[in-house]
Amino acid sequence: MTRTTSQSTPAPQESENSDKLLSLDPRTGEVVGRYPVHGAEEVTDAVRRAREAGQWWAGLGFAGRKQRLDAWRRRLVRRLPELANLISTETGKPIDDARLELVLVVDHLHWAAHHAERVLRRRRVSPGLLMYNHAATLEYQPLGVVGVIGPWNYPAFTPMGSIAYALAAGNAVVFKPSEYTPGVGTWLADTFAEVVPEHPVFRVVTGYGETGAALCRSGVDKLAFTGSTATGKRVMAACAETLTPVLVECGGKDALIVDADADLEAAADAAVWGGMANAGQTCVGVERVYVVDAVADRFLDLVAQRARRLRAGGQDGADLGPITMPSQVDVIRGHIQAALDAGARAVVGGLDSVRAPYVEPVVLTDVPEDCAAVRDETFGPTITVNRVRDVAEALRLANGTRYGLAAAVFSRSRGEELARRLRAGMVSVNSVISFAAVPALPFGGVGDSGFGRIHGEDGLREFARPQAVTRRRFGALLEPMSFSRGTHTVRQLLRLVRLRYGR
Repeated sequence: MTRTTSQSTPAPQESENSDKLLSLDPRTGEVVGRYPVHGAEEVTDAVRRAREAGQWWAGLGFAGRKQRLDAWRRRLVRRLPELANLISTETGKPIDDARLELVLVVDHLHWAAHHAERVLRRRRVSPGLLMYNHAATLEYQPLGVVGVIGPWNYPAFTPMGSIAYALAAGNAVVFKPSEYTPGVGTWLADTFAEVVPEHPVFRVVTGYGETGAALCRSGVDKLAFTGSTATGKRVMAACAETLTPVLVECGGKDALIVDADADLEAAADAAVWGGMANAGQTCVGVERVYVVDAVADRFLDLVAQRARRLRAGGQDGADLGPITMPSQVDVIRGHIQAALDAGARAVVGGLDSVRAPYVEPVVLTDVPEDCAAVRDETFGPTITVNRVRDVAEALRLANGTRYGLAAAVFSRSRGEELARRLRAGMVSVNSVISFAAVPALPFGGVGDSGFGRIHGEDGLREFARPQAVTRRRFGALLEPMSFSRGTHTVRQLLRLVRLRYGR
């Protein structure tokens, strides 16, 4: 659930004093915090100190780390109102949206701490026929220091999908939060330090794109990035200079398919929430809907009814907050304008819905497939609803994108069948975005949506290195791995292979 600014785009928080980063409330423009702009030397020093701390942290073992992570989780729960208010202030999102985000943070932190040992500990594996006289084991060891570059739209939940799992796997972490939400990242690191005061296991560096680039080149053992595809490519290029492996979670243009037998009330409710919650600033949210023609009129009416009830604003009770990144307002406006110019129809809202920093809900229909509103990530409270003859056409159109992050299907009779045919890393059936709330499920995409996985067992292994060990237990009748083996040994091995595998 992700977004970050392009590293080449200056953020509006930059102060006249270049060594300070100003955090602003996007609803009012009020300064809510001042943070340092860390340069390359400071970032490198943070990684160096984290590496020393990481050795101590890894030495605690699974039980010791779990004890500390559980203590951090309890502290987060006790101080949840404080962090929720900070998230709401730095992003502008409604306070209940911030609270929901933190419920997910707590659940994932608990899962990572409690399952790390089971997933990563050393275990025996079969040595197979040829190595029958050996014992074989596999374990996953910490990488060392993991760098994390996080987004602003879910400034706690999304980066914690890397931070919590990397810490549970035994790594130290250096986190560069978005320049729009430095306070959230700093708060997370400060509360962790309260329960782990001995060493700087979890560090934060703040700043703009240059700080993120410095983290890529700082010597971390892996870099986890969340943000736009364009910036993700720059991150990969910077990390390639030192062969630093990367996990890249980028944007999406996620589709919802509504079958003829779908529960239309539920589908409409999910489409509006999936497309417009967090003011549409959710990369696994709904941006495109393909509905079978037989039920399209009724579905569109239900969507319109729900979308018209939503209100954007900064006051208590508003359904949608502001567009946190000001430059995105122009993208949203451009997508709406281009769609209308190409013959699309606005069922709810239109160009007048864009009143920076807010955008009221917009529902477009009959949008040509080559429009940016269908092809590119809009990242605002807009959805396109297009009719299709049948689900076969819906699948073809849903898969016809360079992205491959998430999708959803509403169908009473064949939801799981359709889900398997979607080119997406995650799919919800008769719901939207529900996979993000299941800690055991991996989270990530394909294509321009990136690669690698956070969450679940895959997420723990993403931040560890597998080590395979064999141990010779006794001599064998045939010893092929020796210059004294003779041709007889090889002939006997070939005979065994034919008997065992040639049938």
